[in-house]
Amino acid sequence: MVHHIKGFPYQHILILGLAKTGTAVSRILHAEGFHVVASDLNAKVTDPEVKALIDLGVTVQLGEPSESLLDTCEVIIKNPGIPYTNPLLEAAGKRGIPILTEIALLPYMIDVPTVAITGSNGKTTTTTLTEQMLARSNQKVRAAGNIGHVATEVSYELEEDRLVLELSSFQLMGSGTFKPKVSVLLNLFAAHLDYHGDFDAYKQAKANIFAHQQADDYLVYNADNAEVVKLVQTAKATKIPFSRKEILTDGGYIRDGALFFKQQKIIDISDIKLVGAHNLENILASSISALLLGATIEGIKDVLTTFTGVKHRLQFVKEQDGVRFYNDSKATNILATVTALQAFNVPVRLIAGGLDRGNGFDELLPHLDHVVGLYVYGETKDKLHEVGIKQNIPTVVGETLEEMTKRAAADAKAGDVVLLSPACASWDQFKNFEIRGDIFIDTVHTL
Repeated sequence: MVHHIKGFPYQHILILGLAKTGTAVSRILHAEGFHVVASDLNAKVTDPEVKALIDLGVTVQLGEPSESLLDTCEVIIKNPGIPYTNPLLEAAGKRGIPILTEIALLPYMIDVPTVAITGSNGKTTTTTLTEQMLARSNQKVRAAGNIGHVATEVSYELEEDRLVLELSSFQLMGSGTFKPKVSVLLNLFAAHLDYHGDFDAYKQAKANIFAHQQADDYLVYNADNAEVVKLVQTAKATKIPFSRKEILTDGGYIRDGALFFKQQKIIDISDIKLVGAHNLENILASSISALLLGATIEGIKDVLTTFTGVKHRLQFVKEQDGVRFYNDSKATNILATVTALQAFNVPVRLIAGGLDRGNGFDELLPHLDHVVGLYVYGETKDKLHEVGIKQNIPTVVGETLEEMTKRAAADAKAGDVVLLSPACASWDQFKNFEIRGDIFIDTVHTL
């Protein structure tokens, strides 16, 4: 058989956590002749994906994993979401068994120029832009990773000449010797501290994106973010900064109302369809990355004059009677909602609320100047109502997202923006932020 995984130094592999990633990795490694045991706490033997693995001959262990699984295993490839405090992982650590994520397989699978993108916010938008810019420049390209396509699955079948990866801190924490041709670090804010333990551990996970790069690789980074600037000091890659605030002639910058890379003009800001000052950072990062991998200015402009946003991320939904509706359901924390509010300088009617994680919302207060109505629901509705009272904003308190969307639309006047940007996770009422966003979109379209 033709082997697609060459030189991976382990034969006996334990896959911890099936879901989409674990199932794909189990299937691929089994097909490549590795000895695979797959373990999952919650999967059922009747699940179609579990049944399919068993039919292939993969050993599947369901329920609470036994420590005896470690006796015959040389390496663990875990689902990114499983914390390192998991008892089996702690036991593996004591035995010196390496704990990896699927990203660690990529160096043994592909040999095409790869852009890998990480950051606390903006990853999916930047990944999508970079992929589209390369595609419109007649490059054969695929996007994968945290964007929704399993990286190993895409890499296993890769027929393209370029790969663009969105990588989370969870994926990067066990990424082994992975190194992209171009790494991108968009920003760093305290996030996922329940998983990483503290901000330093989170930053170190992010630093894995450039840890193995050399001088002939590139690191594209946000020179406006102090934490990013500090973190990249140790990088060996050729560093390319970008900035919204300063003219950096060795990188990406804004001058005279236009975006530049070094001395080359990319596009006038007035021609860009995507709203929001924060998106200028994503656009600079993606334009530089795409250019480094062979995109053309024409291809980049083609994307930027038509692209209106990734679904659920400050996505334009429709305009009706002069009122514009935007879906920012991906704003699962306060910072993301602040970023969304900064994208508009017109009256905003903000729909917010969701899972109560115990925090207050006073951080929103300095950013509500142009919010003319607050429409709150879910577990956090009372806390968000207090914010409305403090800022003297008319606030409507309700139970459901549909109800608040209809109220906001009924109150809105021509020139207003109705913005769903919840500042909370969706799990009090919805399975995920995508379902929440889809319900908002459906409600807007039935107004």
